[in-house]
Amino acid sequence: MSGADIAGLIAAGVFLLLVLLLAVPILKLGKVFDELRRAVREVTESTTPILGEVSTTVASSHQQLERVDAITSNVQDATANLTAVSSLTAAVLGKPLIKIASFSAGVRAVFSSSSRTKDRRTR
Repeated sequence: MSGADIAGLIAAGVFLLLVLLLAVPILKLGKVFDELRRAVREVTESTTPILGEVSTTVASSHQQLERVDAITSNVQDATANLTAVSSLTAAVLGKPLIKIASFSAGVRAVFSSSSRTKDRRTR
């Protein structure tokens, strides 16, 4: 056996030792990937029903919001109608009531001044 053959055997032995040393972390990494695959599968299996429930909840919320929108629209219409009725009432009854109030104030002023004049005359 020559020196080159011995050097080749030593290099092959070192290479074999290197492969064996690297095989252990690679096997452990393979186990980590297996666990990761299982965890992802479990998350996927548990997430799928949750997503279905969320979709149902969102659809139900959308229906409720449509109902609230309809109610809000009706309340807005009712408010506009009440504003119109209030304005109409103020226009129809407001001016005559002001005139009646001022007339009654004038009549009271006349009667009170005439009663004062009578009181002064009787004294």
